[in-house]
Amino acid sequence: MYLDHFGLREAPFSLTPDTQFYIACNSHQEAYNTLLVAVTNGEGFIKITGNVGTGKTLLCRKFLGSLDQENFVTAYLHNPYLDPRSLQFALADELKLPIDPATDPHQLMKALTMHLIGIAGAGKNAVLCLDEAQAMPLETLEVLRLLTNLETEKRKLLQVVLFGQTELDAHLSHESVRQISQRITFSHELQPLDREEVSYYVMQRLGIAGNRSGPIFSERAIDELFRGSSGIPRLINILAHKALMLAYGEGRRRVDAAEVRAAVEDTPSASRLAKPAWKHWLSLLGKRAK
Repeated sequence: MYLDHFGLREAPFSLTPDTQFYIACNSHQEAYNTLLVAVTNGEGFIKITGNVGTGKTLLCRKFLGSLDQENFVTAYLHNPYLDPRSLQFALADELKLPIDPATDPHQLMKALTMHLIGIAGAGKNAVLCLDEAQAMPLETLEVLRLLTNLETEKRKLLQVVLFGQTELDAHLSHESVRQISQRITFSHELQPLDREEVSYYVMQRLGIAGNRSGPIFSERAIDELFRGSSGIPRLINILAHKALMLAYGEGRRRVDAAEVRAAVEDTPSASRLAKPAWKHWLSLLGKRAK
């Protein structure tokens, strides 16, 4: 492995959503701020969308980790492809509410309601985060809406944050769940990183991983990373990791454009997204002329 070669303590571009490596680029910081404002205001539904690889799961975990346990009770479902009954049991489990598997739907909803009332009575907010929400069946979304109907005179008993791919918007436009769309008061769509943010992202992740010897990626390498990844964090991680391996294999302590181009060619999902070279350089010239 290349860690010792580049003076790193740990892998800087792992695909695991480790909140230690959360980088507050513009769109992600805006989404994070939106989430904090929304839960503080007690909103019922909040929506965060983004294309594959834009960092939704990492943002979700960062957000959940930032909520203090004195004021919030949190629940996280990473796979919402559940039927309505399974969703209720999964939520009860996350809220540490023991439920007999034989409990009928009416009693199950009643038990959840009483538990949420107890949480509110203790002065806490209950927040449920659903990852990959675009996969949730429509009938399950309707049960989720019923849960968010529960409220005191001042606030909702359960706040729900939907994290999903951009297909989530089409999912929510279905006639049977139109009431949910109407109740989403805060939303944000995560955007890919621009060229300057790619540079910052790479530098910060290398720094967190232990780099203290100065830039490892040349400016031309960053240009190629931006071109090859189209600013999508997951692809940046894949390409940067491969480029580091190539540089290590060649005995080089600095990654240049050639290593990144080779990484792009070796990564079909990146080579399909890569901007044509002439468009890429025109976009860079335009930014630098400002």
